[in-house]
Amino acid sequence: MNVSPSKENILKRIRKALSHSTPLPFPQSEGSGTVYQPLQQEAEVEFAEQFTKLQGKFIYCINRQELAFQLGSLVRKQDWQKVYCVEQVLIDSLSAQLDERLVKDDLAHCDVAITSCEYLVARTGSIVLSASTASGRSTSVYAPIHICIAYTSQVVYDLKDALQSLKDKYGNNLPSLITFASGPSRTADIEKTLVVGVHGPKEVYLFLVEA
Repeated sequence: MNVSPSKENILKRIRKALSHSTPLPFPQSEGSGTVYQPLQQEAEVEFAEQFTKLQGKFIYCINRQELAFQLGSLVRKQDWQKVYCVEQVLIDSLSAQLDERLVKDDLAHCDVAITSCEYLVARTGSIVLSASTASGRSTSVYAPIHICIAYTSQVVYDLKDALQSLKDKYGNNLPSLITFASGPSRTADIEKTLVVGVHGPKEVYLFLVEA
């Protein structure tokens, strides 16, 4: 097959270029360092700020006794009659304050649902939930109002920290579902108008307990 002179010149230039290595124009662009600024304040404070920016409602408690009191006061003030919770540890700590309002079934008709979580991500104000908790997959999604109870020991800085912590915790048996929930459900798909509570809870409360 005959090769035209112009094509041969192009091939020669390509062969010549391939014989000489070319340095990367931006050698630091593929580094492993984070693209975000280091944390400038306590992780709990950063989470609270980011979470409230996302329309989440943040309550800090110095211990479990204050948690029970604050949560009981909120339920009575809002007059929530059916408080769904299936995690026995939470039920044991809250039953004295919530008494007959606590239910373990009929999630579809509850006023509010209470769950624990895996971790809290300070940088994004996100709650990390998984299918491995007793609440399962549906509790934090189907309830109109979601209350999450977490502890300061569960706060991590970034998403990668949460994922690494999950890997360390579960090893090769990661939960079948891991969810990063950042505030109430919201969408602006229709005429760019923000609507809250379309695909999930319209309100999210986070009780952070010192631990």
